[in-house]
Amino acid sequence: MSDKLQFVALLANGTQLDKLKFVGQENNIMSSAVEKKKVIKGGSFILEDHDASEVFTPDDLSDEHLMIAQTAREFTEKEVMPLDAEIETKDYELTRGLLRKAGELGLLSIDIPEKYGGAGLDLLSSLVAAEAMSGQASFSGSLGAHTTIGTLPIVFFGTEEQKKQYLPRLATAELIGAYALTESGSGSDALAAKTKAVLSADGKHYVLNGQKMWITNAGFADVFIVFAKVDGEKFTAFIIERSFPGVSIAPEEHKMGLQGSSTCAVNLEDAQIPVENVLGEIGKGHKIAFNILNIGRLKLGVGAIAGSKRLTTIATDYAKQRYQFGVPIASFGLIKHKIAEMAVRTYAADCMTYRTVGMIEDALAMIDRDNPEQMLKAIEDYAVECSIIKVVGSETLDYVSDEAVQVFGGNGYSKDYPVERAYRDARISRIYEGTNEINRLIISGQILRRAGKGELALFPAAKKLQDEMLSSSIPEEPAEGVFSQERVALGNAKKAAVAVLGSAALKYRDKVQEQQEVLAAASDIIMEIYGMESAILRTEKFIAGRGDAACANHIDAARVFVSDSIQRVEHHAKTALAAMSEGDELRTMLAVLRRYMKYTPVNTVAARRRIADSIIEAGKYNL
Repeated sequence: MSDKLQFVALLANGTQLDKLKFVGQENNIMSSAVEKKKVIKGGSFILEDHDASEVFTPDDLSDEHLMIAQTAREFTEKEVMPLDAEIETKDYELTRGLLRKAGELGLLSIDIPEKYGGAGLDLLSSLVAAEAMSGQASFSGSLGAHTTIGTLPIVFFGTEEQKKQYLPRLATAELIGAYALTESGSGSDALAAKTKAVLSADGKHYVLNGQKMWITNAGFADVFIVFAKVDGEKFTAFIIERSFPGVSIAPEEHKMGLQGSSTCAVNLEDAQIPVENVLGEIGKGHKIAFNILNIGRLKLGVGAIAGSKRLTTIATDYAKQRYQFGVPIASFGLIKHKIAEMAVRTYAADCMTYRTVGMIEDALAMIDRDNPEQMLKAIEDYAVECSIIKVVGSETLDYVSDEAVQVFGGNGYSKDYPVERAYRDARISRIYEGTNEINRLIISGQILRRAGKGELALFPAAKKLQDEMLSSSIPEEPAEGVFSQERVALGNAKKAAVAVLGSAALKYRDKVQEQQEVLAAASDIIMEIYGMESAILRTEKFIAGRGDAACANHIDAARVFVSDSIQRVEHHAKTALAAMSEGDELRTMLAVLRRYMKYTPVNTVAARRRIADSIIEAGKYNL
């Protein structure tokens, strides 16, 4: 696709925010970043080995992507962060004003087609902007609800008239968007919604009754994507304006964190919604709800990982300034361990994210980007990876924010220091966009579903593995290069995943979805595999471009992650196997597992110290 909008900066005295503008110019923003190449199927990483040349990394970002990131970063640093305290007081006129300023720079219109007043850029542009604008968590939440789940349903499912009516005004923040799916009795079980829609006698509008809970931006949003059941049965989406009769907004919720974002219930009492505002097909609302959430999960993970990078920097800076026993606490081994582990987990999560975006962009390069159905179908193929990014990103942020508080010690518990609020703000990430428990069920459940449809060769792999396990010796597949040992461990971890998933499918068959603990353990193994492989591949690609010496910290980080990850894989596999078998069968399975999980650990203490020393010297996260 050739878009006609490019970020241009006047760099005479450094990039100035007020001099940044869009100019019409033929330019394919992906041309220097993601070229057409073979499309890697979603979820296939469990069964296939991939090459470093196939993964997307930050080094592959085009100049245009870097300019978008710089524009978004400068907007956040110059316009948003100075108003941090005011935003936290729930000054929503201020938030609206900031959104309008973002709209003037084109930062709200990246995902909107040019035809409807948008920039019509690629998904990667949207994600680099989201990462750069994640510095103030409350504003980032408001922004994300508006640009992603509040706007994309209309982009992908709206009629021509709906797109013309709403998208140009959403692109400029003349209208603020929100997404209303959750109800008091239907959170994770979205299809259990009780909100009901009935066609009026004259056939001109639907009458909706119900209440939507925990709606981000509800206090000041103008347009809501609302889900209801037509005649109490057909799950359907509607575009609802705040001004429609029967629509009212409840008072603000009192939340643990994100104090500066609006969260309210939306009440629908005989609300009259024109029939023209049905979004998509009646009875097909689930297509909208679940497909849009894939993109939402990806963006949430991106923001969480960006937060982890910032908190690692904040904790490092404090550790350098805080003296105990006459020396900075940054010199203590256990503080170095914390700083390094924060960085290692963040690095692995970042590797997974860029890899996922690259795969999605490769898939999108093969279809008509102007066809919303093709776009969503291509993204849906990576539902497993999107759920992984959401879970790993949110849990990495939770870990990093918790350890940042620990580095700050007693001061970390005080509101006078930044990590206290970061700790509270981080907690919601594991809940919204689908709880991490639901996403764990999606990860392994999707793999098994695709295997059952013949889209993934899981069952042939399980049969081959079974034959291998019954043999007297397990063949070791040789590996070469910097990560020779790690690649052998990765291959064995994949076998553990196949064994667990294959055993679950064989034992429980069509009842496998009821075995949530087993599926969660399988998903944890899958996530560890994706993390290990992504860290290895990205680091190998860095080495090829920069050389071993320049990548010493990345090599250490990947090795530390794999060394710890393989132990976690063994733990999760034991949990799952013990749930599915017992007696001699279990003992046999565990004996085979031990043979696969043989791994000589690296000196992670020394590696973490080297990583921490590098970060402390740089004064910031630097992987």
